[in-house]
Amino acid sequence: MSLTRILRHFVTFILGAIWIIPLYFVLINAVTPTDEYRTKELYELPSSFAFGENVTAAWNAADLGVSVGSTLFYATVGGLAAVILAALAAFAIIGLRVRHGFFWFMVLYAGTILPFQMYLSPLYSNYVRFNLYDTRMGLLLFYTAITIPFAVFVIRNHFMSIPYELPEAARLDGASSLRIFGQIYSPLSLNAFATVFILQFTWIWNDLLFGLTLSRSADVRPIMTALAGLQGQYASASIPVVLAGALIVSIPTFVLFFAVQRVFVRGLGATTR
Repeated sequence: MSLTRILRHFVTFILGAIWIIPLYFVLINAVTPTDEYRTKELYELPSSFAFGENVTAAWNAADLGVSVGSTLFYATVGGLAAVILAALAAFAIIGLRVRHGFFWFMVLYAGTILPFQMYLSPLYSNYVRFNLYDTRMGLLLFYTAITIPFAVFVIRNHFMSIPYELPEAARLDGASSLRIFGQIYSPLSLNAFATVFILQFTWIWNDLLFGLTLSRSADVRPIMTALAGLQGQYASASIPVVLAGALIVSIPTFVLFFAVQRVFVRGLGATTR
């Protein structure tokens, strides 16, 4: 075995360990009974398996069922809306070749350049002013808007890889712009659309910052905000309960990714060519 191959395997092993070791601590302590957690080391196996009890405690304490439904609504509808609006914007820039297209692209993409913390104060004050604070519609509008810039970036890059002779030939045959978008650009970009949706779904599902800022009620707040409420000034759930809850609410993103991982890989490759 060559030195290069040995080094490659060594680096892969180290990187894998860096990823697996924290996951091991999470899994071990999520199945630990609450009364045993403080008496054992973090790396020790528990004497009994209490994952079900911990999940039930987390589910009931934070009312996770309602928050899961709300977050599924935000992530699915917001992700789909972001993909559709971003695809239309990218088509206007690339397919219709609007004047100053790159300028408009940069205006849209600028939404990913500024730190998200800069949005908190104006968002909160304006949401309160327009009665959008602590409403599902308010969070849905925000999640859709905040995910559009990156979606435009990815979809625009993919649209640039589509030969412009295809829409030009369709226009010569009398096809409208809407038909060109629906029958040429969209079918050739399904993998890219799926990739963007998966990324946006995951980001919305895992958001904590804006969920804390823009919601308060149990039937409105996202799942990560509800999970964060297990530990705080007015809650004192044990660490095993919090970890068990975190594992449960992570399942949808894992299921989504593994269900469509081939589409995700193909779409990611298509958008980076």
